[in-house]
Order: sequence, then C-alpha cells, then structure tokens
Amino acid sequence: MHLQGKHALVTGGGTGIGLAIAQALAEAGAEVTITGRREAPLRAAEGPRIAGQVMDVSEETSVEEGVAAAVAARGPVQICVANAGIAEGRALHKTDLAFWRQMMGINLDGCFLTIRACLASMRQTDWGRVIAVSSIAGIRGLKGAPAYSASKHGMVGLMRGLAADYAGKPITFNALCPAYVDTNIVSSNVEKIMQRTGMSQEDATQAMVGVNPHGRLITPAEVAEAALFLCGPNSGSMNGQALQVAGGEM
Repeated sequence: MHLQGKHALVTGGGTGIGLAIAQALAEAGAEVTITGRREAPLRAAEGPRIAGQVMDVSEETSVEEGVAAAVAARGPVQICVANAGIAEGRALHKTDLAFWRQMMGINLDGCFLTIRACLASMRQTDWGRVIAVSSIAGIRGLKGAPAYSASKHGMVGLMRGLAADYAGKPITFNALCPAYVDTNIVSSNVEKIMQRTGMSQEDATQAMVGVNPHGRLITPAEVAEAALFLCGPNSGSMNGQALQVAGGEM
C-alpha cells in the first residue's frame, strides 16, 4: 500500500493496458481516476478506489475540465499515466492529412494535454510520477505504420524533454514501450490485416505475435507491473527513460 494517499489519473483507463495499470495502482493504495470517451466501459471498470471520468484527450477543453473535476474530487494528481491512444498501420502514400492529424491528435497531442493539465496540481506537491504509454514503435519504428511510429516517437521525446526540464525536482517522467499486447487493439488490427491482405485469422495473428521475440503476446499485467515499478519507493533515479516491455525485442 505504498501509494496510499496518492491520486493517480490514467487516460484510456476503461480497458486494456490502462485498466490493468489503474487496478495495479489501486491495489497499491492509490485513489485512481480513469478517463475515456465512452461512459459505459468506465462505469464497468469502476471499483474500490477506481472512479471514472468521461474525457476526450484530443479535445483541450475536455482535458482541462476532466482533470479539474478529478482534482476537485480526489485531490492533486500525483501519478499521471498518459495511456489513451489509437494504433493503425497505413503506408505513407496512402496516408492523407486527416489520418495523420487524427493519429497525432490522439496519441501525441493527447499525451501533451493530459500531462500539462495534471502538472498544474502535481507541481504544488512534493512528489510526482508521469508515465507515457508509448510503444516499441516509439523506439525502433514499425513497418507499415509511419504515422503511428512518429506519434509514439514524439511521446518518448516529450518525456525526455520534461525529464531534463524537471531534473533535480521530485517529479519523474518516463515512457513505457510495449510490443504487441493482448488487448482489443491487437484484435482489431488482426481484422484489418485480414481485410487488407487476405490472410487467414491465424496468419494475421501470427504476423503480430511473431514480432515479439518470446513468441507470445504480452499481457496487460506485465505492462502494469512496469508502471508500478516506476511509481515505487526506489524509483526516483528512473527519469527520462523509455522502458521496453517487449519480450526481448531490441
């Protein structure tokens, strides 16, 4: 219960990686606000020390109002997990400006807006942890997904810039970079690969699983454990890092 008394905010917290992180933080004693665009998944995910707040990370006003409501209800945000995002591959010559802006607006702008809003209250406290859920694509690039890779690289760069800005202060900034995780996003992308290439479901799934060197999908709980470590009692020297949860992928 080392996080007792801390308020954590997790975007995209109603499902998948975000929900796993929210549950891990709550089990460690934190009061957790989970956010998302859809109310139903948030309500389904609520539980002991976990409360939902409807918020769209791509809309500045929604983020400012959503974070303000969370702070009013549960106090200053001391753990900010910018997790909300979308994942879709598309060749660059097939990428129009609308697709590019949607990818950046949710993944990168959403991360920026969330962290900026949370820092307003976090900076008034004596301890803070900021985690951006990027991707292995934010380190090495992902074939067939240049827009997605660019958005995830941007998140890593944002964390490194903030770590430099706040060096010596009691707030750390780190990115988590998982490879393919067993979530609805993977399931959705399997369908898209099937439609685009004519692959069978088994082959489309293997095309994604095969990227992970250990030959399986990563579990959301494994990513959550890494987030919990970054909020742990001996985590103060982990700052500006891109922590890979990728089954050995280099």
